[in-house]
Amino acid sequence: MSEILVPDLGESISEGTIYKWLVKEGDTVGQGDVLAELETDKVNLEISAEVEGVISSILRQAGENVAVGEAIGIIGAASGSKPQAAESKAPEAALASGSPAAAAPVAVAAPEVPAAGGESPAALASPGARKLARERGIDLGDVSARDPIGRIGQADVSGHGAAAPQAAAPVAPAPQGKPEPAKPAASKAAPEDGKNVERKRMSRRRLTIASRLVEAQQTAAMLTTFNEVDMTAILDIRKRRKDAFKEKHEVGLGFMSFFTKAVIGALKTYPLLNAEIDGEDLVVKKFYDIGIAVAAKEGLVVPVVRDADRLSFPEIERQIGELASKARANTLSLSELQGGTFTITNGGVFGSLLSTPILNTPQVGILGMHKIQLRPIALDEERTVNRPMMYIALSYDHRIVDGSEAVSFLVKVKELLEDPEALLLEG
Repeated sequence: MSEILVPDLGESISEGTIYKWLVKEGDTVGQGDVLAELETDKVNLEISAEVEGVISSILRQAGENVAVGEAIGIIGAASGSKPQAAESKAPEAALASGSPAAAAPVAVAAPEVPAAGGESPAALASPGARKLARERGIDLGDVSARDPIGRIGQADVSGHGAAAPQAAAPVAPAPQGKPEPAKPAASKAAPEDGKNVERKRMSRRRLTIASRLVEAQQTAAMLTTFNEVDMTAILDIRKRRKDAFKEKHEVGLGFMSFFTKAVIGALKTYPLLNAEIDGEDLVVKKFYDIGIAVAAKEGLVVPVVRDADRLSFPEIERQIGELASKARANTLSLSELQGGTFTITNGGVFGSLLSTPILNTPQVGILGMHKIQLRPIALDEERTVNRPMMYIALSYDHRIVDGSEAVSFLVKVKELLEDPEALLLEG
């Protein structure tokens, strides 16, 4: 027997949510096979089998929150022998069928097995199950385990607590369900309003995004300043050099490498935008790990380009492309999301003309890019021309960054973008 445990989820993450099981009870698995997908605050992780065998019990279901180290299932031996073989012919036939529905009666009869071995129910209960039983005043000897070897999990204790009122008062239908419902697909509004609505459970990542955004607005003295950039020079370089650039480096020449280099040049001139507040201390960072916001299916994520000041244009483009692909495929690792000293977000790809980005705390600065749009620009009193213009926005924490410094930072970014050759000197 081997427990399926929730693995270490990385820095500052102590729990996750079971997103989905990829196996069912009765399935045969090999070592290294992916069993389930776990959703955390930042990424989804796969839980793999450490041994080969048969999935004898699934202790926690999709949608349930689980802690690091907690047992969420059990893998039994892959041999043909079954502990319940002598109990009754019906369970033996059920196990042979391999279907979860048929195997269910075997799990109900399982608590009799440890009694034969002389082990108490408490000894076979998980720590979480013992704690829950103490809190609810439930005798573990009265709890039926779904695990074929008699191991009692939290779900068994929860199920026992929910089923008890049903036995005492069978005429009352309300207590028959579990206290925590499974993920609701959809539900209708109250009959009196006559309107249909769909109710969906928010994903853990969406809940985390919501919490972080509210936290940023409540804890930081956030302010935003705006400017606009004439993109003529960058567009001209891309037009002239994009084919040769791609042929030589096997990656396209986009806008993000220009903006990343411009931001780094401005951060070197105004280092407080590359700092953070730690209690009563101000931590000014001498490295440049630039976060690039990417819109993924489950919500916005911000993978980090490490030591971006040491990277060339093609290296930046290549790393951003790889991180964005991973984000959309939901294969980012935790290390690729942690840290970051400053963030760039591009709402322009969705058509945003102007917006106010929210800080990615504990960072104190974030640059917002927007849509490039032809606008009439007055060159002097007599001449007006159409130029490709982009509004840029800098949101900053006014607790440590003064308005004059924030405005100067944004002007520096503008100057570097409008004179791309200067980016080589700033790097």
